[in-house]
Order: sequence, then C-alpha cells, then structure tokens
Amino acid sequence: MRVLGIDPGIAVTGWGVVESLGGKYRAVAHGCIRTNPDAGLPARLGEIVTGVNLVIAKYQPQLAAVEEIFVAQNPSSALKLGHARGAAIAAISLGGMDIFEYTALQVKKAVVGYGRAEKHQVQEMVKMLLAMSKPAPADAADALAAAVCHLNQAPLLRFATLRPS
Repeated sequence: MRVLGIDPGIAVTGWGVVESLGGKYRAVAHGCIRTNPDAGLPARLGEIVTGVNLVIAKYQPQLAAVEEIFVAQNPSSALKLGHARGAAIAAISLGGMDIFEYTALQVKKAVVGYGRAEKHQVQEMVKMLLAMSKPAPADAADALAAAVCHLNQAPLLRFATLRPS
C-alpha cells in the first residue's frame, strides 16, 4: 500500500509517499511545495493544489493521511493554514483517494512514542523507521510521519469496521 502524507502550510506544504511491503515501510519520495510569498492567497492555494496533483500523478498513492491543523493564538495564521489544508484535501479528493486525518499529537506518538516530540525528534525517527540516508526537511518529515501514522493505524481501522455476524 502506498500512502501520501501531507503536512499542510500556506508557505510550505510538506509531502511524503510511504510504501508498505510485507510489514516494512520505505520512503518512496518526499518534498515540499513552496508557495510564492509575494502572491495573493488564491494564487498560493492554486500552487498547493497543483503541487499535490503532480505528486499524486507521479507516485500513484492509494490513499492519503493529512495532519489536522493546530489552532494557536493567531486566528489569521490559523485561517490561512486551514485554507492550505483545504486546498490539499481538495486536490486529494479530486484524485479519488480516501483521506484520513490525524492530529499532530497522534502523528508524533505513532512515530516517536511521545505526542509532544520536537521537530528534530520526528525527523530522526522518520529517518530511522524508513531507513533513509539523511533526515528529510522538517515539513517533509512531518508528512512522512503522517503516512507512517496511518500505516500503523490501518490494521486497527480495518478491524474496527468489521461487524459481528
């Protein structure tokens, strides 16, 4: 199974594709969609949609795991982040994939074992779990972590949907 992980952001949206083969995970690809800081919000959202569409077309994931937004103290930043997340989700949805959402706490706990882990800890654990030669950039590492989180949850989700006969 191939999972696209997304760490949404208006300036930088991290993405990562992780494949599960026989219980082992490997990083297929990862990167960041960097929007033009001089462009208006609609243009930046378009860049996110285009970038996610290109990733989907190139790496053919079967489903996606998207990190939920963390609402901090700045409502304007939270709103822009919500727009970026919505743009990524719209692109994934148009790609016909199921979308699973995880909080940052869930993602960090799945990868590091501690829900309040710092970015560098997530980067190092993603590097180790996916046998990468060097750590991915922070936003891409968070996206890879979201994909790993889903792969860890997938067996439980399948079990939860089974109904007693």
